[in-house]
Amino acid sequence: MLEAIIGLASGLAVGAGFVAFLTILGVIPRLIQLSKTHSFIQYYETSVVMGVLFGTLLTFSSLVFHLPILVEMVWGLFHGVFIGMLAAALTEVLNVFPILAKRIGMDGYILGFLMALVLGKIVGSLFQWVIFVK
Repeated sequence: MLEAIIGLASGLAVGAGFVAFLTILGVIPRLIQLSKTHSFIQYYETSVVMGVLFGTLLTFSSLVFHLPILVEMVWGLFHGVFIGMLAAALTEVLNVFPILAKRIGMDGYILGFLMALVLGKIVGSLFQWVIFVK
């Protein structure tokens, strides 16, 4: 029962973090603005939700796809475009940390804050690869 509660809480935290990350970075609104496709906003929203659901399905199932190399190349291209857009959005919004640190009175601790984020990501990734990936 404890594992189920921890798993649910972790999933909610990761999901909320992902949504907050996309919201703060403004990836989707910026994409809509740049491409001038305001009339397709429902398709963008549906694509994000379906992508998250499909990713969850792939994570928790043992499905194996044997796809032609061309399909895999297109799939990889979509992944690359998404990650590239996240990186570009992150560079635009990166100035949020100094502003936030100044407002909450942590001016001198911003390097420590960023290092905590980086080290947390590294430790979490190592934990996942060492413990769960075989």
